[in-house]
Amino acid sequence: MIAQQKITERSSKGWQKLPESWPTPIRKILAARGIIQEQQLSYALADLPRPDQLLGMACASALLVEALTNNWRIMIVADFDTDGATSCAVAIRGLRAMGAKHLSYIVPNRFVHGYGLTPALLEEIPEDKQPELLITVDNGIASIAGVEAAQQRGMKVLITDHHLPGEKLPAAEAILNPNQMGDNFSSKNLAGVGVCFYMLLGLRQALRKIKWFDRAGLDEPNLMILMDLVALGTVADVVKLDQLNRTLVSLGLARIRSGRSSSGVKALIKIAGRETSILSSSDIGFSIAPRLNAAGRLDDMGLGIEVLLTDDFSQALVMAKELDDINTQRREVEQSMQEDALAMVEAMTFDPLNAPLAYCLYDERWHQGVVGLLASRVKERQHRPVIVFAPGQAGEIKGSARSIPGVHIRDVLALVASRAPDVLTHFGGHAMAAGVTISLTRLSEFELHFLNAVKESISEEDLNKELLSDGVLACNETTLALAEKLPMIAPWGQGFPEPIFHGTFIVDNIRIVGRQNNHLRLTLCLSDDRKLVAMAFGQISPDWLVAGCLVCLRYRLNVNEYREQRQLQFLIEDLFQA
Repeated sequence: MIAQQKITERSSKGWQKLPESWPTPIRKILAARGIIQEQQLSYALADLPRPDQLLGMACASALLVEALTNNWRIMIVADFDTDGATSCAVAIRGLRAMGAKHLSYIVPNRFVHGYGLTPALLEEIPEDKQPELLITVDNGIASIAGVEAAQQRGMKVLITDHHLPGEKLPAAEAILNPNQMGDNFSSKNLAGVGVCFYMLLGLRQALRKIKWFDRAGLDEPNLMILMDLVALGTVADVVKLDQLNRTLVSLGLARIRSGRSSSGVKALIKIAGRETSILSSSDIGFSIAPRLNAAGRLDDMGLGIEVLLTDDFSQALVMAKELDDINTQRREVEQSMQEDALAMVEAMTFDPLNAPLAYCLYDERWHQGVVGLLASRVKERQHRPVIVFAPGQAGEIKGSARSIPGVHIRDVLALVASRAPDVLTHFGGHAMAAGVTISLTRLSEFELHFLNAVKESISEEDLNKELLSDGVLACNETTLALAEKLPMIAPWGQGFPEPIFHGTFIVDNIRIVGRQNNHLRLTLCLSDDRKLVAMAFGQISPDWLVAGCLVCLRYRLNVNEYREQRQLQFLIEDLFQA
């Protein structure tokens, strides 16, 4: 079952206010995203909100100053995704530059310890290597038991996180999280790595006041050197690219494009086959981040952190190649799981008029590290909230949830928890993504409660998949120059979507390509007699598609590089019979 679909052109009201020297399509694209003044595209570190505007910064900075002045052992508790890995690397590199001498990190194994700071994870820390201070990055806001266990062992805890907190907060010595109650910070959309970066900004301010750098004989660190890592983690975590996050990503991309990124980032870019000087936020999201993420999905994120910490490029290249191999394995696992899941979905949606409002999928053969990707694939295909479960530990199953606009998935899970508190072992997350742990024996019960909660949270309007477009490009606007310019204008991503267009074209030629014959390659005729290649990756040819027919496409402009030649091509998102 495919959700009802319609193409809606974005409103570009106010586009005339942007400089007339800019191409009209670019002015309209930016206006449709709220940019109607040129200065809104000025991304400078000086324009960021002050670190002391973040609730808890004074307490966090004081704790870190105490740690530095007393030469404490500090351990970073990281998460096993790209946001967690970059947060860890930013924390270690930043604290080291400020004089911390005894730094280490620990990452939970998702298959053994679960998520975040848990009592089980603390058991992995030998007593003789126990730190005085634990700093959680991209996790911790739900770690009530973990914080208590750490404090019982004599450790202090600083939490840096961005996930939505529950009703009760951990009793940590300090908490930095823009989403905690009472925090008036101007942006609620920082990724974990963004919060971590702000922690360092606040600490540097505090150290300036006590003239620490002079006393310690240190040069005051330029935190701009961390921006490539901040950009990588921010894009990878698919947080909303508001003004603050666009600034962070833009500064990071500028650093990468100028060849000043860390050895690990350089190595990942090289292994991914991307061009450094024109690297885009899409390249980060679809080529760089997946290779880093793969370590945490299938193996140990320690490798992903180490590649970001090394300053030896040759060493980084070896690790990046290993990450690339793991990512290849991840793709194979995901493909197999996807085939199973889509078969399940088809069986559940045999009647399109009575299709489920949400999907709850489980298979004992599925891999826990890939359920999030699978949930995203099914959600995109069906336009319904989805939870995909895989086996966990000791009779538990762990699920990853993905949602559609209009349905706050964490709130849905909270509703389930309020009605059946003994069904959910653990849950947490955001509006569009969440994680949940339940007992396998309670799966049917959970599914019933979940579907009921979704039913109460969803509207008829939510079920209709709106396909947004930046309009129809004229032939003289459909150019290689525009395709080359678009990625460089601003960081595109969640909340600031990459430009996408629609139009009707005559099909000149149809080919099925790819190793698995799973990609559709069309040659289109433009009205100025040009012929243009359009690629639909992962799509099969519908029965009605024949040479000479009219098709309506929703597509992105793309530059295809082949044998040192650059040519314009379309990347097809949606294909309809005209």
